[in-house]
Amino acid sequence: MYLQLAWRNIWRNPRRTTVILVAVIIGVWSMIFLGALMRGIAVGMVKNGIATLTGHIQIHHRGYRDDPAIENSITGMQIQGLEKALNKNLPQGAQWTGRVRVNAIASNARHSSGVTMVGIDPRKEALLSFIGKAISRGRYLGPDDPNGIVVGEALLEKFETKIGRKLVLMSQDMEQEIASRAFRIVGVFRAEMEATEKQFVFITRSAGQKMLKLGNGISEIAVLLPHGLENRDVYKKLKATLPPDQFETHSWRELLPFQTAYLRILDGFMWFWFLVVFVAMGFGIVNTTLMAVFERMREFGLMKALGMKPRWILREVLVESFLLLVCGLIVGNILGFLSIYALSGSGIDLSALAAGAEYAGMARIIYPAIAAKDVMVANLTVLLLGLLVSLYPAIKASRFTPVEALTHT
Repeated sequence: MYLQLAWRNIWRNPRRTTVILVAVIIGVWSMIFLGALMRGIAVGMVKNGIATLTGHIQIHHRGYRDDPAIENSITGMQIQGLEKALNKNLPQGAQWTGRVRVNAIASNARHSSGVTMVGIDPRKEALLSFIGKAISRGRYLGPDDPNGIVVGEALLEKFETKIGRKLVLMSQDMEQEIASRAFRIVGVFRAEMEATEKQFVFITRSAGQKMLKLGNGISEIAVLLPHGLENRDVYKKLKATLPPDQFETHSWRELLPFQTAYLRILDGFMWFWFLVVFVAMGFGIVNTTLMAVFERMREFGLMKALGMKPRWILREVLVESFLLLVCGLIVGNILGFLSIYALSGSGIDLSALAAGAEYAGMARIIYPAIAAKDVMVANLTVLLLGLLVSLYPAIKASRFTPVEALTHT
């Protein structure tokens, strides 16, 4: 009975009901849609960071993170123990690879610049990081490609060179001597951030080891886990297994401090955003509901004169508010999901703001990401707080007396 009466009452004044519904719909839509965009920024930043040679876990020789010099490389004898530990502790489907990674100087006849030289196993690296799918021109490195090098689009443009031409790399080898070698550009890659294109150049691991006289040594091991971002058990097992006096084990949260900090404050910011939107929406709900209550003062007074108890009137007004909120939530959710779906394919292109986006570690294109927690929090915030703010007009209606109602014009 309450639902039937409430439904009829809220449509006695369609204009007023429409005003409340529009306020609720816009509030819910903005919570879900803009929340998905903020979540998408976070997901994009983390995915981009992990794909850019970070992985979920990295293992280095002790001291390498503080001083990434060639002397702090993992030797060939240590690699055997690492392989056993990885095969024992990594879950099925995990990917890992060893890299040679040192600072170097790249130069040609016209230009020179500091870069990070990365020696990779082309087959394994393609399964673990962005480089396997990022080739925009030319070809990817082959497993036996002693003289090939892959550079970024931005570095190619900066050096005014092209595919097929030579690029000289210089770095310090294991004997503390300057090692230099000419490589031929076989491919060009495009990354999410221009800084990545300027920073990294890729050669085969064997070519890097030969150039730096490393033997079978490597600079780092990167691990990509199959079950998403969080797998702390694997990280803890590896850290406990590997001797701390020889190796350092780091998770992506330690390797990507900016992204970790953003994730840490994101949930708090979402709560704050939901509260701000609701406050703006709540004033409209209270004002409109209170106006409706005063317009129906004679009706409530007559109901009391006929014997209706105050709590019944209170319940009736709250049911009307509940129906309005539920209708607004349904439409707002539909519009929010439709907006997200519309951008799920193309995303929001920030290429025009590339410098600012890159400075913040954001990808060039933002794809909205839906988190069930965000949707639930948005809906519960509107529903529960909406009923809470509707309590004041409902209490006001339940306290009208027949005498007050008769004197009201």
